Amino acid sequence: MHLHFSPSMRSITISSSCNGSNNNGNGFVDLMKIKVAARHMSYRTFFHTILILAFLLPFVFILTAVVTLEGVNKCSSFDCLGRRFGPRLLGRVDDSGRMVRDFYKILDEVNSMEVPDGLKLPDSFGQLISEMNNNQYDARTFAIMLRAMMDKFERDINESKFSELMNKHFAASSIPKGIHCLSLRLTDEYSSNANARKQLPSPECLPLLSDNSYYHFILSTDNILAASVVVTSTIQSSLKPEKIVFHIITDKKTYAGMHSWFALNPASPAIIEVKGIHQFDWLTRENVPVLEVVENHNGIRDYYHGNPVSGTNLSATTLRDFASKLQARSPKYISLLNHIRIYLPELFPNLDKVVFLDDDVVIQRDLSPLWEIDLEGHVNGAVETCKGEDAWVMSKRFRNYLNFSHPLIAKHLDPEECAWAYGMNIFDLHAWRKTDIRETYHFWLKENLKSNMTMWKLGTLPPALIAFKGHVHHIDPSWHLLGLGYQIKTSIDDVEKAAVIHYNGQSKPWLPIGFEHLRPYWAKYVNYSNDFVRNCHILEP
Repeated sequence: MHLHFSPSMRSITISSSCNGSNNNGNGFVDLMKIKVAARHMSYRTFFHTILILAFLLPFVFILTAVVTLEGVNKCSSFDCLGRRFGPRLLGRVDDSGRMVRDFYKILDEVNSMEVPDGLKLPDSFGQLISEMNNNQYDARTFAIMLRAMMDKFERDINESKFSELMNKHFAASSIPKGIHCLSLRLTDEYSSNANARKQLPSPECLPLLSDNSYYHFILSTDNILAASVVVTSTIQSSLKPEKIVFHIITDKKTYAGMHSWFALNPASPAIIEVKGIHQFDWLTRENVPVLEVVENHNGIRDYYHGNPVSGTNLSATTLRDFASKLQARSPKYISLLNHIRIYLPELFPNLDKVVFLDDDVVIQRDLSPLWEIDLEGHVNGAVETCKGEDAWVMSKRFRNYLNFSHPLIAKHLDPEECAWAYGMNIFDLHAWRKTDIRETYHFWLKENLKSNMTMWKLGTLPPALIAFKGHVHHIDPSWHLLGLGYQIKTSIDDVEKAAVIHYNGQSKPWLPIGFEHLRPYWAKYVNYSNDFVRNCHILEP
């Protein structure tokens, strides 16, 4: 038998070795371990603990005393080490959290107060820091200066954005030098060149102008270059160009130049008719009294041609609302050319179905299937603009165009009703003549004039939304893609798939502010080899 004591005296092991049969006869060793109650601390451990404390406590005491005497803001790296570790060992709490809370409290107070007038502000944050060091600003003064600087910078940024919108508005409303040159040269050509004055269309084709077996397109514009692109793209995209008839309506000042262009540049095999507003016998004061007022009313002219910022509180206006107001002030909205579409049944009494196109569209696909669409008794086939992946372009409802704070609007209309688009519309003139759409249009124009033009904010579409209410048939959106004049993020895949792409918005493709990546879809239909286009240096590629 053997006894074995562990060094810590916590256990005693008894072992025996036996060769006899009474010990299992197999030579195994019998073991028995007896545990003894453990001691709480050995003398050696206690001695080491006392030794360590004797060394550390003076060190901690000295570091804490140094930090206390020299202060928090003046310390060397050695002192800062003591400040960081000493208080923790002694159970002290860092004051930085309290300082941050106090500073937040000061910021809240300054945020709710008015910034003093006449406060001289530094030009940059670096200058502010320099002044703080030189003038020993307290936290409150620093917060006031910082608040005033932030307010000033925010005002400057907003003013810059509003100025950008203003400049873009003026650029969009102006006539590019090249297009003005083209109009002047073609007008001069009309007076000096007999070929520029030849009859359009030729006498033998006159009966086709009222033949309903043809595809009749109507285009109202005073932009010769844009008209040429619409006509050219339509003909080149058509499967039956010989069945196309274009009725181009323009104003009196542009008529000679427009006629010259299509007389000197035949769009064969299509048939082209160019007609000025002054040549329609039906368009008289008696038939369009409201529009006569719209064009000549001094208040309206001031609204569209005056200072667009006048009466606008920029600090209370969002950029999007301001851009919308600027677009609404485009002078084209008081032009009879822009309202002419409401009189199509009277201007073309022998036609049953027509497609009306704006001058800022490009045709990329054959449009003849539009005549086969069953409008189900409705008058206007149009793409609705409240559904689609593009939340910016395809999110338009009545509330986006009409002022529902006006009692008359709120009483008769639903703000959530889906809007639709002008630009490419298939009109059933036969069904239209059975309605009171024109009378309704006139009624709401009069009411808007009485209300000092507060019932809606955009030109011709809002009254049309009201007048055509209940007369619109929604067609597939692939026929008409909108937003290329204001949505820079337009999907190129969508552009290439659409039958008609519409550059509605300020960034027209013939303007310098047009989007460069979207302009080629329009520019490829410009005849840059034409002498007039070349000599006027129009968007030279």
